[in-house]
Amino acid sequence: MKSTGIVRKVDELGRIVLPIELRRTLGIEIKDALEIAVNGQQIILSKYEPACIFCGSASDVKTFKEKKVCAKCAAELGQ
Repeated sequence: MKSTGIVRKVDELGRIVLPIELRRTLGIEIKDALEIAVNGQQIILSKYEPACIFCGSASDVKTFKEKKVCAKCAAELGQ
């Protein structure tokens, strides 16, 4: 993991600000969804992009029983 040297304080509502330079570098736009994960004492933010749980494809993805499945894998499961 690479440190950016950027430090931000959490406000009264639990928010932090991601600097615009960081958002531009990572391609994070206004209203983009971010996924929050925890690894030990680390909080990991990732740009959320729904993908198929089987092949990882992000195209033509549908939700089935709260899981993301692409049309191709859904067709294979139906066989």
